[in-house]
Amino acid sequence: MLARGETIIQLMEKLAPKHYAVPDDRIGLQVGSLRKEVKRVLVALDVTRAVAEEAAELGAELIIAHHAPLYRPLKHLQTDTPEGALMASLLRNDIAVYVAHTNLDTAEGGMNDWMAEALGLEGRGVLEEVHTDKLFKLAVFVPETHQDAVRSAMFGAGAGWIGNYSHCSFNVEGKGTFLPREGTNPYLGQQGKLETASEVRIETVVPSSVHRAVIQAMLKAHPYEEVAYDLYPMDLKGRSFGLGRVGTLPEPESLDAFAERVKAAFDVPFVRVVGDGSRQVRKVAVLGGSGSRYIRHAKFAGADVLVTGDIDYHTAHDADAMGLMIVDPGHNAEKIMKPKTAEWLQERLREKGYATEAIASRIDTEPFKLR
Repeated sequence: MLARGETIIQLMEKLAPKHYAVPDDRIGLQVGSLRKEVKRVLVALDVTRAVAEEAAELGAELIIAHHAPLYRPLKHLQTDTPEGALMASLLRNDIAVYVAHTNLDTAEGGMNDWMAEALGLEGRGVLEEVHTDKLFKLAVFVPETHQDAVRSAMFGAGAGWIGNYSHCSFNVEGKGTFLPREGTNPYLGQQGKLETASEVRIETVVPSSVHRAVIQAMLKAHPYEEVAYDLYPMDLKGRSFGLGRVGTLPEPESLDAFAERVKAAFDVPFVRVVGDGSRQVRKVAVLGGSGSRYIRHAKFAGADVLVTGDIDYHTAHDADAMGLMIVDPGHNAEKIMKPKTAEWLQERLREKGYATEAIASRIDTEPFKLR
């Protein structure tokens, strides 16, 4: 059984929900249609003519890319221009393009976590907060006989987390009353007769990102035909999601040694370095893509060095003046997302029983060459 395009994107958005993206980022479906069965998904960093040709040769009906092919608005679509020829190739071969950009950067287990893991960073935190998961309190009334099943269902769907504590709930025993009317099929009691039941009020914390799934799981596990529950917002702050990561190396090492670590981690032929190569590095900030505007974030976080791409001349001087070292592996270091995303998606497709393949693009889209 093949997965449809909509199903694949639903899975993808469990990893990188759209609301994690920064405002005005060009994410989502950009070309084609998802209303079709998909035999192969090609995961690419960029969508170039070579990548489009690769997708066509593989018989891929969908490309999931990190960088948007339609980043700047088109005033026209002429097929004798590079942009128009690319769009024509995709449409001619019925290849859809879906973009996951800053939402994949921000996601837990996404781009910046992959980069931090590749560098061996420990005790990671967020460099710049983009999104905070709002919290709700869910209170539900359950017969005593089903309290364990309902709690387990809610916890399994993502409820009950306060910081690093899971399975958090408060439970109060009491008596519930109800009178089943005509047309009901009560689990307890009978039509036309007032019923008193021994019940438990279960209260737990629910993040906004999973509250629908938690309520659905609760209703499915609950024995009552009509379930009494309350959901209300809390002031308690939920988990923070954001761009970049800050962590520490297991042991300090020189900037020169760390630069070699970066080259190996991201499979790049060279890096640009700001700072004295003999200085020691322990705390590291990393941000995929263009990170020039994050040097002060990194310094404020106490990082010794910032690993990011596209550092310009004047930003390099500013970082050096403030004592922040920089290792720039280039924007293309984000190619780490190709195998990581393909592996993640393939595992989820397999779990669902789909025969659809997720494949990492083999095309090198690095535009710069060493001479």
